[in-house]
Amino acid sequence: MDLNLKGKRAFISGSTQGIGFAIAQQLLAEAVEVIINGRDQVKLNNSLAVLRREFPDAIVSGIAADFSDREQVTGLLDQLDEIDILINNVGIFELKDFTALTDEDWYRIFEINVMSSVSLSRKLLPQMLKNNWGRVIFISSESGINIPGNMIHYGMTKSAMMAVSNGLSKLTKGTEVTVNTILGGPTYSDGVANTVEYLANVQNLSVEQMKMGILQQTNPHSLIGRFINPAEIANLAIYLSSPLSLATNGASIRADGGVLKTV
Repeated sequence: MDLNLKGKRAFISGSTQGIGFAIAQQLLAEAVEVIINGRDQVKLNNSLAVLRREFPDAIVSGIAADFSDREQVTGLLDQLDEIDILINNVGIFELKDFTALTDEDWYRIFEINVMSSVSLSRKLLPQMLKNNWGRVIFISSESGINIPGNMIHYGMTKSAMMAVSNGLSKLTKGTEVTVNTILGGPTYSDGVANTVEYLANVQNLSVEQMKMGILQQTNPHSLIGRFINPAEIANLAIYLSSPLSLATNGASIRADGGVLKTV
């Protein structure tokens, strides 16, 4: 299926692994010029090498920047221009009891998960509106609706992303620019995989046993009954990036594996 994306230019924050990397792969497959991002230059270079081997004819580059560092963010923004597709994906998470969370914990996760998307959207959305075409996609989470008790600060940022996205969509009225949010479910990203493997080793279980145990404990109502593959989130992101999705704007769309029980 031709998604009519050839020749578009995309920037994906936090895209050296996991969902962001999967989105980069699928955009490159659609002949989109892609700029990926990570905070570590070595890891960024390794990810670029993988993408260039997989897509030898594609145009792909990278910008290293840590979204917890304002100076690095400013440097990144100065290098971005004429972006057609912005994927606000960068984010961090951690399991931590509410009473153990410090003010610094709250500020740091908000800075990375929320302010990254604010800064990027503030820079790039006006250009899209001027060109009368663009896509802004926020990669949020079902945790923004069903806030985890052991990750309240993380859930808060995912709720905030939905609010920012919905508000920005109001600015696109009468144009061919759209702003949408994807509510991902439990996804087996690299970060999650590392945590699962560590816990499996500590508890002397196989990785598969650990994965099923975590799902049963945290998301027993999942209809998919397994972790989501990053590529399955990317599938939706690619559609929302395309001209075919113009009628979808200001929406929060689920790719949660049926975890959420609300209508």
